[in-house]
Amino acid sequence: MTVESFEDTAAGAPTRTGDAASLSPRQESVRMLFDSLAPERDRWVERNRAFHEADRAYLRFLIPENASVLEIGCGTGDTLAFLEPSRGVGIDLSPAMIERARQRHPGLEFHTGNAEDPAVLAGVEGRFDVILLSDTVGFLDDIEETLRQLHRFATPQTRIIVSYHSRLWEPVLAAAERFGLKMPQGQMNWLSSADIAGLLTLAGWQPVKREWRQLVPRRLLGLGTLINRSIAPLPGVRKLCLRNYVVGRPIAREQERQPSCTVLIPCRNERGNIENAIRRMPRFCPDLEVIYVEGNSQDSTYEECLRVQAAYPDWDIKVMKQPGKGKGDAVRAGFAAARGDILMILDADLTVPPESLPKFYRAIASGQGEFINGTRLVYPMADEAMRFLNWIANRAFARIFSFLLNTRFTDTLCGTKVLWRRDYDQIVANRHYFGDFDPFGDFDLIFGASKLNLEIVEVPIRYADRSYGETQISRFTHGWLLLRMVLFAWKKLKAL
Repeated sequence: MTVESFEDTAAGAPTRTGDAASLSPRQESVRMLFDSLAPERDRWVERNRAFHEADRAYLRFLIPENASVLEIGCGTGDTLAFLEPSRGVGIDLSPAMIERARQRHPGLEFHTGNAEDPAVLAGVEGRFDVILLSDTVGFLDDIEETLRQLHRFATPQTRIIVSYHSRLWEPVLAAAERFGLKMPQGQMNWLSSADIAGLLTLAGWQPVKREWRQLVPRRLLGLGTLINRSIAPLPGVRKLCLRNYVVGRPIAREQERQPSCTVLIPCRNERGNIENAIRRMPRFCPDLEVIYVEGNSQDSTYEECLRVQAAYPDWDIKVMKQPGKGKGDAVRAGFAAARGDILMILDADLTVPPESLPKFYRAIASGQGEFINGTRLVYPMADEAMRFLNWIANRAFARIFSFLLNTRFTDTLCGTKVLWRRDYDQIVANRHYFGDFDPFGDFDLIFGASKLNLEIVEVPIRYADRSYGETQISRFTHGWLLLRMVLFAWKKLKAL
């Protein structure tokens, strides 16, 4: 393809415009269509305001605050501006759309050109937290190759988000165009979310989340909104929705270095397990920190932590008292003091064997996952490790949360969870969305990881009997709290 040279724009941002010879006949027809529609774009958006507002609201849920965002097929830039990015860059084939985008949003950077042309992409500098293609896959000649080229803008932590219409809605949308209820689109590629996930995989992106929204893309005096929040997210119903979202990340590559790790051990009335935690823990990385966070015990656990710290001077052991109550408070206090690149929780009851920690470290350090969750419900467990009713409840809650989080979980309540410090810092920064709701500490991390679109991987462990002390879990009190968690997750993750 041939392209014209860079030109300076009034906003100081470079633009690159493909000449007619550089575009396929289909691309040329798309450019001409959207140039002609640019003056009417606002009228069409206003006519379908409920759809556009709900779509942008969900994109804002998926994209963290102050992220740097590259939007391919940005149109007039309104969606990009709505996301309030720290750096926002848009590319669009239509010069008329880009002209309006620059007039409306002078603080953002816009480029005119064919995003399937490597020379056009070369005119955009830097890397981005998020790459967004909203409806754009419908107009691309070669979707796989375009997705592959976008790796030039990605870091290992970048997320690519592809939003599109469901293929089931093709006849409905075609009829809406004929009756003047929807902006004309011309000939489009019609893809299911499975098709999009497959193309992402072929292009070197690993899908980490799929979601379906908007069963009724109209308000209908509030009835449509009610249906979209209460009925549309249900299993068996959600795949009938109009809007699909697929989130991917760059397929991980093996890291050459061995990152440092902090193992956090929350402990309350666990004096008999404190030394065994160190004696049984393998030195699975060169730079390993261990932090005991003691929770106002009645059996001299704190004193035992100090004794073990002194008895093992060849280990980097720290001891602290938690400022509040509950495991969640202990985890937050310990992680705030931790120095490791990787943060890991080991419950002091040692029912998750310390010998299994290298598996968790390998899974995250190799890039196989970004949030590693232990599961006790794959291998057979020791006879007294979990009561039957607890086992049933764990299975049930795992299924419920798998649906709520769009991620397969077999065990949400296993205490061992592992994540990168950089991702934990993002969870902290976005904690205001969920609030201080979780006394366990497990769901604060799980919900936060899901909202950040992290790749969640489970590592099976053999669940052992408790060798000292008594469980601090009450089946009925904590069961009621878990039911409240389900309702909370529905409100915050589904009924948006």
